[in-house]
Amino acid sequence: MLGQQAPPVQPAPPEKKEPVRAPKQIGPLEISVNWRTRAEGWNWFQGPSGNSDYGLWDSLLRVGIGQTGERFSWFLEGEQPSILGLPSDAVVATPQGQLGLGANYYAANNNHVNVANGFVKQAFVNFKHLGPAGLKLGRFEYFDGLEVKPQDPLLATVIQTRISSRLISNFGFAAVQRTYDGLQLSADSGKNNFTFFGARPTQGVFQVKGMDELDVDTYYGAYTRSVTTQQSAGELRVFALGYIDHRTLVLKTDNRPAAVRAADIGKIEIATWGADYAHVFNTTNAGKFDFLVWGVVQTGSWGDLAQHAGAFVGEAGWQPPVKVLKPWLSAGYSYGSGDGNPNDSRHGTFFQVLTTPRQYARFPFYNMMNNEDLYGTLNLRPASKVALRSELHTLRLANSSDLWYSGGGAFQPKTFGYTGRPSNGNRGLANVLDVSADYQFTRSFSTTFYYGHAWGKGVISAIYPKDANGQLIFLETNFRF
Repeated sequence: MLGQQAPPVQPAPPEKKEPVRAPKQIGPLEISVNWRTRAEGWNWFQGPSGNSDYGLWDSLLRVGIGQTGERFSWFLEGEQPSILGLPSDAVVATPQGQLGLGANYYAANNNHVNVANGFVKQAFVNFKHLGPAGLKLGRFEYFDGLEVKPQDPLLATVIQTRISSRLISNFGFAAVQRTYDGLQLSADSGKNNFTFFGARPTQGVFQVKGMDELDVDTYYGAYTRSVTTQQSAGELRVFALGYIDHRTLVLKTDNRPAAVRAADIGKIEIATWGADYAHVFNTTNAGKFDFLVWGVVQTGSWGDLAQHAGAFVGEAGWQPPVKVLKPWLSAGYSYGSGDGNPNDSRHGTFFQVLTTPRQYARFPFYNMMNNEDLYGTLNLRPASKVALRSELHTLRLANSSDLWYSGGGAFQPKTFGYTGRPSNGNRGLANVLDVSADYQFTRSFSTTFYYGHAWGKGVISAIYPKDANGQLIFLETNFRF
């Protein structure tokens, strides 16, 4: 899409990828149409009440027009989201809460079963070749970690699918998504890139009202350096992220008693400091290897509390020199800190800011907050147009004194953006096994099938005693013109 970074896709071996369809040229203008539909089946964990088993359908239509010049480009895009068949009986009292994303959509849209709307998704100008720099102004999507596109296709895939969007993203899986109003300034110097991003997120995500922005400030700066040798490639990124939530009357989600949280009307002002490194090796006889490390620490204030938290990810993968199915195996460990004492002056829960949870939690009932995730993945490509992926996750809370968190950040003026359920002194969350299949029918049309099953452990079974197991299944279509 014109002037826009591509949203993350499901990982797959990079060979023989279908080319991205360019916008349609009509005279000096470029026209793009992206239409995604999805039929979802939710079988959420079952408690004493509420409907945990339901289906829904959503559509996301994006139509854009723009123009690209040597030194200047512009882009205007409209979005029309629709969500149909939402369950009216899937929102119950805490701690069960909202039973799956269908309940989230229903609650976020004033308890309507069928909803639709239209608004400006993107509207920006892009000034290029300002010396070594470029400047983008307006409303646009942003994905942290994608400041530079590596030339090595495997490294580009690793960064796009396993590093990017952990802190700032468009919440791509949601029926409405989010964008940002602000600016992006980038400068290149040889193998070095410097990027600054300052913006406010828009509403949207679960609600079809997505035109207005939120009273939240986001500031981000990154230094990225490319590392290349004859048979390998790598990328280092060092970054800092500032987040200020001015919505002081919104009840914060943490492990303190409700009365204490209600009395805390201080701002959330968090600084996230981090770095990551990814490297791939292309050998002659042993295949391809990749590894990555990603880590952050957080300081600042969580209302009346001092923020002291952190997170870490380590992952390694191997593509053996096997032509049949072209397997890609990887394993990793993810850790996001939790808070050990709800009564002290310190908030120790890692805060995931404005993320897309499902990129790393494909059955999105959890995220990186107060979470330990030991996982393995298998990618197969039986044909040039077919990509298969399966993941196995063993999940537990990082701290049993903290909550089981889900969500991906602010999306409404009066909704915090993250939910938390009690641990009841447990740490075991779930084991998850899933499988997905992507098929590229043509350059313009593709489908995705996904099925995930979660076997709930102590944390989930204490809240949902009737059935601690959950399932998600969906069929998605994507059309690009």
